[in-house]
Amino acid sequence: MSIHVEPYLPDEEYDNPAMVTDFYEFTMANCLFLHGFKDTIMVFDMFYRENPDNLGYAIAAGQDKLTKFLLNYHFTERDLIYLKTKGMSDSFLDYLKTYRWKGNMYALKEGTVCYPQIPLVRIECDMVGAILIETYLLQTMNFHSLITTKATRITGLATHSPRNVMEFGTRRAQGESAGNDGAYAAILGGCIGTANCLAEMKFGSDVKAVGTIAHSFIEFFPNELEAFRAYADTYPENVSLLLDTYNVFESGLPNLIKIDDELIKKYPNDPNRRVKAARVDSGDLARTYKRLRKALDKAGKPYIKLVASNSLDEKKIANMEIYEDAHYDSYGVGENLITSATDPVFGGVYKLVAVKNKDGSYSPKMKCSDSSIKAIIPGKLMVYRVFDEEGKGQCDIIAMDDEVIEAGKDVVVYNFDPEDFKRRRIIKPCSIEKLLVPFIIDGKLATTLPTIKEKREYIKDQLEHKVWESELRPELPHQHYIDLTEKVYQVREDLYSSLHGGQI
Repeated sequence: MSIHVEPYLPDEEYDNPAMVTDFYEFTMANCLFLHGFKDTIMVFDMFYRENPDNLGYAIAAGQDKLTKFLLNYHFTERDLIYLKTKGMSDSFLDYLKTYRWKGNMYALKEGTVCYPQIPLVRIECDMVGAILIETYLLQTMNFHSLITTKATRITGLATHSPRNVMEFGTRRAQGESAGNDGAYAAILGGCIGTANCLAEMKFGSDVKAVGTIAHSFIEFFPNELEAFRAYADTYPENVSLLLDTYNVFESGLPNLIKIDDELIKKYPNDPNRRVKAARVDSGDLARTYKRLRKALDKAGKPYIKLVASNSLDEKKIANMEIYEDAHYDSYGVGENLITSATDPVFGGVYKLVAVKNKDGSYSPKMKCSDSSIKAIIPGKLMVYRVFDEEGKGQCDIIAMDDEVIEAGKDVVVYNFDPEDFKRRRIIKPCSIEKLLVPFIIDGKLATTLPTIKEKREYIKDQLEHKVWESELRPELPHQHYIDLTEKVYQVREDLYSSLHGGQI
C-alpha cells in the first residue's frame, strides 16, 4: 500500500480512541516493525508507586472501559493518512490497516483494593498491540482509579461511616469525558447519584442523575415564596428547596415551612407530597445545620431532610460530623471529588517487564534507576493476596506467573521495602486469592463484566471486611506489606546488578 502524502486537514469532530497515543509510541513501533519484530510478544505491567494523599490504599478502576477499548481496537484510513504525514513507513501503515488487538489482558477485578508496586493490569501482546495502547491504558486506569479512590473517602466507606453523597462536579471537570467517566467512578466509590444527565444515559440508572433548583431559578421570580410555590406545584412529590439565595433563617426557612404547610393542606391524605429536603450552599454549614434541624423539629417537620454543598471534601465533612455533631442527611460534592483536588494525579506507569522467546520462555526486562524504589520488578508476574485468620488482607505477594502459592504451605518472601530491617521471612498463608484474572485471551473476551451495582458492592465489601482498619486511617495509615517471592527477588537483584552495576 502506498498512501499519498498531502497536508492533513484537522477535524475537531474526529474521534478514534486508538489515536489517543503519545507520538513516541508510533515512532518506536514503526522502528521495531521495520527491524523485523512485529510478531515479538512483549509483556507490560501497569502499576503505581504511591497511594493518593499518602493514604493506605487505592481502588483499581477502569478495567471494563479498557477491555471494551481493546476489543474494538482499530485504525481508520484517516489515521493512516495522518501517520503518513508524520513519517511512518508504508509497510507499517499497511500492517495497521487491518490490525486488530489479539493479545492477553490480565487485571485486578474492577474495584479491587490495591497497593503500590503490584500490577493492576498485565498486557501480553505482539509488539504493536503492546506499545501503542500505553497512553489510553494509563489515561483510563489512572483517572478511574483516582476518582473511585477519592469517592470511597468522601462517602465514608473507607472509615466505615457511610454517608449519602451526590457527585456535583461535572461543571468543574477537565472536559466532557472526565465529567462522564468521573461520575461513573464516583458511583463505584459509593456516591448515590450524579448531576450529569449524559452519564446516566451512557451508563444506565445505576448512575442516576439527580438535582432540583439553582439560585437563578429563585432569583427569576418576584420573590422567594413564589419560586418555592412554582416548584412545589410542578413537582409535588419531589420538593427539595434551596434556602440560601437571600437569607436562610429570615426568608428561606419560613418560606419552606409555609410551602410544606400548603402541601399538607392541598394533599392531606398523601404524605408523599411534602417538602422532602432543604439544601444549603453557603455559610457556616455546621452551625446552620444545628439551627435548621432544631427549627424544623420544633415546627413538627422532622421528616424534612437537610442537604449540604459548597466545596466540600472528606475532611470538611468529617470535621462537621465529628467535632460539631452536624450530620447532614446528604451532601453534594463537586470539584474536590471530580478532580481529586487534594492529590489530582494517580501516578500509574506502564513498563516492559518481559519478552517472550521463540521457545516459549520469557526473558525478564528491567528499567533500572539510581533510586532503588524506582527500579521495576521484572518478569511475567502474578499477584496473590494473603489473608489472615479474620479474612483480612495481610500482604500481597508478587510471584512469577509459573509459581504456585498455596494456603497452609510455607513460602519464603522478601519485603519490597528496602528499608525493612528484616526483609526475608517465611509465611504460611491462612488463605489466598490470585488477583490477576483474565479479561481478554487471544483478543477475545474471557470473562463476564459485572454490573455497576455489583462493582459497588464489591468495593464496599472489601473495605468493610477484607482490609485492616489500620490501612484505612486518614492519618498515618499502616502501609500494606508487599512481598516478593524468592524467585522474583533473585531475578530482580541479578538483573539490576548486571544492568546497573550495583545492588538494590
